[in-house]
Order: sequence, then structure tokens, then C-alpha cells
Amino acid sequence: MSAEEKSMTIIVTKGSLDWAYPPFILATTAAAMGLSVTMFFTFYGLPLLLKKLDLQLTAAGNPAMKMPMMGGHMGLPNILTAIPGIDAACTKMMKNLMNKKGVASIEDLRELAVEAEVRLIACQMTMDLFEYTLDDMIEGPELGGAATYIESATKSDINLFI
Repeated sequence: MSAEEKSMTIIVTKGSLDWAYPPFILATTAAAMGLSVTMFFTFYGLPLLLKKLDLQLTAAGNPAMKMPMMGGHMGLPNILTAIPGIDAACTKMMKNLMNKKGVASIEDLRELAVEAEVRLIACQMTMDLFEYTLDDMIEGPELGGAATYIESATKSDINLFI
């Protein structure tokens, strides 16, 4: 990376359907704008690098999640999130809405990140903690720790924690 080249790092800590979009959208957009991008996947963000994704979301504790329904935007009261199957229903509704609106899948955005040469770092400590290997992951991530991320972050113009 040259001194003139702009760069961005992102720490990815969450792996639910709704939290997977911001880091991948920001990373692929920045890469398309010519920035050198590094994504550091740790704790619950690490499973976003797994070959097979089964992303879910929950409305629990998320009062801002309002879905377009019946001509308005309806939220789901937290008390209803205790009912079995609600998370699966919310996930299905969100995936259907995204598909209807033409929103790229996380798999597509992840593939785009690899093609755009976004540097993907899988946190070694988290890999060990959750007993993952690189064989469990898509092609492209490298293993690294906090020092690997910090080395990039200290040289970066933009650092994000998502």
C-alpha cells in the first residue's frame, strides 16, 4: 500500500443477517472506490467466512426493526419474540423482502469482496475458541490476530468497528 493510497479497516464482530450487510456493503463500496480494504472477522463475525451460511435475525431487543406491511411499517413487540419460530419467520420475511427489492445476498457480497481483493483476516484466537479450521472457510481469508489487524489499522485512513 502506497502512502497516497487511501485505506479502510473494518472489525466484523456480528454474524446475524442484519449485521452482516453493513461491513460487506461498506467494504465492497470502498474497494470499488479504489480504497485498500481489510476486514478482521472476530467472535460472532467469524462465521460470515464459513463456506455454508445460515444467517438468521431476531427482532428481540431491536425496536427499530419495522417491516413494511399492510401499507405501513410494523414492529414486533419484544414479548412476541419469545414465541417459538418467530426468529425463523422474521428471517424468512427479511430474506423475501431483500429478494423482492433486489438486494444482493451476503454470499454475493462476500464473493465480490474476494474478487475486489479485500483482505479478509480470520481471527486466529476465535478460530481456536470455536474450533474452526481454514477448511471450514471460503477461499481467501488469512489467519491473523489482533496484532495483524492493528498493523493495518495504524496505517489506515478509516477504521470501523461493526
